[in-house]
Amino acid sequence: MKTADAIIIGGGILGTAAGYYLAREGFEVILLEKEYLCAGSTGRCIGGVRQQFVTSTTIKVAMESVRLFSTMKDEMGVDVEWYQGGYLFLAHSEERKKEYLTAIALQKRMGLDVDFISASEIREIVPCLNLDGVLGAAYCPSDGQVNPFLVTKAYADGIKSLGGKILLGTEAIQIRGSDSRVTSVVTHTDEEYSAPIVVNAAGPSAKEVGRMAGVELLCEPERHEALVTERSEPLFDPMIVDYRADGCYFIQHKPTNQFIGCYTPYPRIGGPRVDSSIEFIKEMPRRMLRLLPCLKEVKIIRQWAGSYTMTPDGSPIVGSTSLDGFLVAVGMSGHGLMLGPALGKLLAELVASDRPSIPLDEFAYGREFRTGEVLK
Repeated sequence: MKTADAIIIGGGILGTAAGYYLAREGFEVILLEKEYLCAGSTGRCIGGVRQQFVTSTTIKVAMESVRLFSTMKDEMGVDVEWYQGGYLFLAHSEERKKEYLTAIALQKRMGLDVDFISASEIREIVPCLNLDGVLGAAYCPSDGQVNPFLVTKAYADGIKSLGGKILLGTEAIQIRGSDSRVTSVVTHTDEEYSAPIVVNAAGPSAKEVGRMAGVELLCEPERHEALVTERSEPLFDPMIVDYRADGCYFIQHKPTNQFIGCYTPYPRIGGPRVDSSIEFIKEMPRRMLRLLPCLKEVKIIRQWAGSYTMTPDGSPIVGSTSLDGFLVAVGMSGHGLMLGPALGKLLAELVASDRPSIPLDEFAYGREFRTGEVLK
């Protein structure tokens, strides 16, 4: 039996971040990934990072993640293509405007640099945007974009540099416990890894991994599709978010000037599916062109799909569970990249001192899912 201080299950942003910060706290870490780094949701996201949420804990966590992204190059010596171009949440109705103004009041109290700006101010930021029916927008200039592959690799390299191990192509198939405490993880090769701490950061597979430990997690994967275009001339900086029923959200990737975007499908398509649909590739360009007619000559070069692992309230499930030593960082509801660095750090603090610098009660396992994130 091989031993460690902590075993991480999952090689995406949550798993590698938690592993890195645990290793930095002095823990001997082994990370198990059944395929390859970024094989799950992290490698299929569109790279946006925002702090505009509606619950106090999520706002604090997102602000901490932005701080960590901003200092990653200095700390790790890696350029993760962090760029603070902002986020624009468009309001096409009085109801949506009121919702944004309520959120902004809380966000400002938390210290976030956010405002509701007029249509003429939007024009200055995105000159080619179609402003028909736009009443204004929630705008935070310190939101941004980052390369999920480079971030995950930086954390993984950090784990190894601190003496930890990353085992790719290694699937966890059993979690063992004794006296209501986790004791070890067994892999598909029948190897057993013993540790007093096991972290479930398995993304779309989180529910199945939880059941291995006898822990039922209220989170379900659903399919979301995305596309990327050819390179273009630089047109704008922020992520543009249109939350109308037939809206979408997309960003211009700074290093390449390609447009990357997606929308939330209705009805929702459940399951950890990664198949692509003809409906999306027809509909997404229409929605983008309605907002930016100047993109009409830009060609799409690829589409793909991945999972949002959703909870009933749209907020993550992070922290301890009913099995002592078995921790979770799951149910990111589409926000794993943007919350991942801070949640990994906070989880390490929880393990090391039982006192994370940002209390995680709002994300607790076993909570009642009464209210939650509406900007999702």
